[in-house]
Amino acid sequence: MHKEPVYQILAQDIKDLGVDTVFGLMSDDICQLFATLDAMGVRIIGVRHETQAVMAAAGYAAATGRLGVALVGRGPAMANAVHGALSTAKAGMPVLLISGDAPLGRGAVNPLGPDLKSFPAAAVTRACGIATFVPSSTEAARQCLADAVAEASLGKLAVLLLPTDIQVGYASLAEGASPSRLLAPAAPQPARGASIETAVRLLRDSRRPLIVAGVGAFRSGARQAIEALADKTGALVVNALKAKDMFRGYPYDMGILGSSSTSVARRHVEQADCVLAIGVALNSLTMSSGSALPPVPLIHVDAMRTHIGRWWPADVAVVGDAKLVAQQLLEALPERSAQDKPWHTEAVRRELAAFEHTMDFQVAHTARTVDPRVLTLALSRMLPERRHIVFDGGNFMANWAYFSVPDPGHFTHSLDSGSVGLGLGTAIGVARGKPDCPVLLMIGDGGMLMTMGEIETIIREDLPMIIAVMNDAAYGAEVHILKGQNMPPAKAVFFDVDFAPMAEPLGFEAYTIRSMDDLQKLAPVLADPQGPILLDCKINGDVIAPFITEFTHKDSGDKR
Repeated sequence: MHKEPVYQILAQDIKDLGVDTVFGLMSDDICQLFATLDAMGVRIIGVRHETQAVMAAAGYAAATGRLGVALVGRGPAMANAVHGALSTAKAGMPVLLISGDAPLGRGAVNPLGPDLKSFPAAAVTRACGIATFVPSSTEAARQCLADAVAEASLGKLAVLLLPTDIQVGYASLAEGASPSRLLAPAAPQPARGASIETAVRLLRDSRRPLIVAGVGAFRSGARQAIEALADKTGALVVNALKAKDMFRGYPYDMGILGSSSTSVARRHVEQADCVLAIGVALNSLTMSSGSALPPVPLIHVDAMRTHIGRWWPADVAVVGDAKLVAQQLLEALPERSAQDKPWHTEAVRRELAAFEHTMDFQVAHTARTVDPRVLTLALSRMLPERRHIVFDGGNFMANWAYFSVPDPGHFTHSLDSGSVGLGLGTAIGVARGKPDCPVLLMIGDGGMLMTMGEIETIIREDLPMIIAVMNDAAYGAEVHILKGQNMPPAKAVFFDVDFAPMAEPLGFEAYTIRSMDDLQKLAPVLADPQGPILLDCKINGDVIAPFITEFTHKDSGDKR
């Protein structure tokens, strides 16, 4: 047994976990750990804002399924990181956030005055419901890291605060393996027989069942079982946003449920007489603020009992793994005739196959701007089929309905805390996690101006991303909300900022799009994107996202 600096011991334990990338921002109170990880061969991607470090770690985790690690300083640095931490905690991503922290008192930071970096990080993160670990001694630091890693590996955000005197202190290093372990996921469990029997009775009597699948169903590998269940019961299928394109190619798939639903999907959903919701949260976005589903019996399936009925009431709760439950239902349900499957007809298949998104809106180009919906449809056709799409927030984000992806594992949004400006960091993490897959970020001009510094990170770290700035020269959502309340929107309107001339000197291929012809000229570039590309897309700000109308009606007391 011998002694080593704590920062060196922890760096080695992190590397031994198989961590090959850490996202962070250098600070004097974390710099030894930063430099030691780098010297050990862990790639450190240094960003320009601490919240973007946390979001990059979350994006990396979303893209790879592996542990994301973010490293930031103490005090104001950790205060900056809290925004991203809260969003990541809500998203349920396996992320470890390591921050410096004030010394434990054995040697004041500044005996002649106040600690300028004073910030009650542990109190703040714990108040946000985030598991937070602080070692009480140098000898406790290694186990504290192990505890934080175990928490994060459960698909949660864990925060490890390292007092500066603990980091530079020495601890005993015994021979043997590190105590830090990534916990294996719990074995999937089937549902209890009684709940399956109850669900079967409802589904057996239903003529037009609707299956709603969420990202939990995708992660459990339930697609094939759900499609077989739909075939047996005559159900139509829809997915929540995070499970985007889960059933792509299935003839009875109607796409996204909720604010971004198509007219054909809404028409059929209204006819449902029973809903089977599998691995889905049924939150406000999925539920169109309460109007997405008809008032019919709802069976809610989730591996976590506390998730059932959390946001929307369930009539029958089925606790179990999505794939196993779908198989249980499939085995328990009786066969039914074609006449008892009124939705599974050639006419319905043709109607769904023939639908085009342009059937749902009037094209609204102007002399100097393009319709963002048409632009997004064109980008979806022009990019390689295998791509990963990341969305920031804003009025434009309804355009996620017009992008197709290979499966939900190739779609990420950064809206879990309802904030704009988190997409750029998220996309950086995704690009690092999927270096062989083109990554496109859709971000508004407002979000872009908030996080502009990170475009230098993209160049410095050689991340071949595509950024499409949906530029309406405004905080578009707020413009429409204010107009809907008959209030002046002037303070939500900007100058028309030209992003291309700002990105080009840093090394981006940058283009300004004011017409579909401008975009079409870039077809060869987008068919095989090679490096950082920025598209400043001047879009028609008068195009309003459906969810804005829902929010406006809700806030005004309109219950339609």
